[in-house]
Amino acid sequence: MSEKSDVDVNTRHAEKMAKKKAARDKILATKTEERGLIIVHTGKGKGKSTAAFGMIFRAIGHGFKVGIVQFVKGEWETGERDILENYPDQVTIKAMGEGFTWETQDRERDIQSAKAAWEEAKKMIANPDIKMILLDELNIVLRYDYLDLDDVIEVLKNKPESTHVIITGRNAKDELIDLADLVTEMELIKHPFRSGVKAQPGVEF
Repeated sequence: MSEKSDVDVNTRHAEKMAKKKAARDKILATKTEERGLIIVHTGKGKGKSTAAFGMIFRAIGHGFKVGIVQFVKGEWETGERDILENYPDQVTIKAMGEGFTWETQDRERDIQSAKAAWEEAKKMIANPDIKMILLDELNIVLRYDYLDLDDVIEVLKNKPESTHVIITGRNAKDELIDLADLVTEMELIKHPFRSGVKAQPGVEF
């Protein structure tokens, strides 16, 4: 390509980007509302909790107080928990689960764990000082009907105006998706577990 052709391509590119920026700025100027969001990460793909914890770390970086309730994972040793322990003034974390249902093999115990975790979640949601709350794997216990979905929806509808709530787990209920402001579905394309690779530090936990 000649030098003249390069100049022509670069000029056209600059003009195109200028038009795109003007259109984008016009759209952004109409977005003036600021409020707490209900955010759902669901789907069969990996990364739902990982993305949610990324938002928690971002909130900590902004100086916000955050709350985390883990409905399933319990006292697993995870890299994110080790980091979060360094911010005791900003972070409240409750690991309330005892593992997945096929591990406990005790439905009644799972229901009681879910109810106890939900009580902790409601306390966090009602606290206006907590800016962002992660309800990790709430979708799992809702899927098995361990909690009253109507109660969950009602609490979320009446959360403090500025509070963000992130909910993770497969098979999000339709009612929760309808209520949410932001829903992301993680799609599974490939996973190393299917090839015999076990869960590894830094990747899964």
